[in-house]
Amino acid sequence: MTNAQAGILADETKLARYMTFSLKNKDKAKNALVSLKSIIDHENSVVGIGESLILALGCKIDGLRTMQAHSANGIEIPSTPDALWIWLRGLDRGELYHRSRTVEIALNEAFELTSAIDSFQYDKNRDLSGYEDGTENPKGQDALDAAILQNGIDGLDGSSFVAVQQWLHDFDVFSAMSVAAQDDTFGRHISDNEEFDAPASAHVKRTAQEDFDPEAFIIRRSMPWIDDMEGGLMFVAFGHSFDAFEAILNRMIGKDDGIIDALFNFTRPITGAYYWCPPVKDGKLDLRAVNLS
Repeated sequence: MTNAQAGILADETKLARYMTFSLKNKDKAKNALVSLKSIIDHENSVVGIGESLILALGCKIDGLRTMQAHSANGIEIPSTPDALWIWLRGLDRGELYHRSRTVEIALNEAFELTSAIDSFQYDKNRDLSGYEDGTENPKGQDALDAAILQNGIDGLDGSSFVAVQQWLHDFDVFSAMSVAAQDDTFGRHISDNEEFDAPASAHVKRTAQEDFDPEAFIIRRSMPWIDDMEGGLMFVAFGHSFDAFEAILNRMIGKDDGIIDALFNFTRPITGAYYWCPPVKDGKLDLRAVNLS
């Protein structure tokens, strides 16, 4: 799809850097976004705009909202919104660092960097737990239908909504579990990635996208992260709305039946935010929906 940011549907990312920014000067935000538009390569970057920035620009994007914090069954799901989210993709960590500096400089007059998290591909597509991640992603036209807004409206058609969470794993807890208990947590055998008759709390049982009504398909682009001796997963899920992600999250925390996803035995999200990812026009970000040409 030529008017979607290409990185959303790209098959593989070797290395990445996730950057978030807060708004520090509303009056200079438009000029900063124009500068960002001039340097962003949408093939190797994905840009998301938060609701607070959209409102500061005097605009509204239907379907965009701020992630809701949840507290249910002993599980805390935080909401940590920011004005801007940028996912840089690449093959060389040094190149990503220098590209991130270019982005920060372009935005500096209006935005302040709040985080820069480096991620990487682990054994093709595994979480640091060792289990494969994103194996249920739809393909082809199904992927487009799941991730991309296709409404024919200039400035909106080709856009996407993304949910971003940083999950922190407790590897001491996970390592103390038997392999059978670990398999029961995910609902797949680590040895061959095959599903089996796992407990109702198994992650694959809680999140089977075809089991929802309507079906809750999303495109996951999650990657592992590490910082010093801590690590986990940068969970990134694109959709044509936030409805599918919210349905899955609500089931994970047991809002419908009281059964909590077994993942919470060893991992928790420590951040969470929603962003709108604008479409592309003539190879550049299409910012007409926020009144920028």
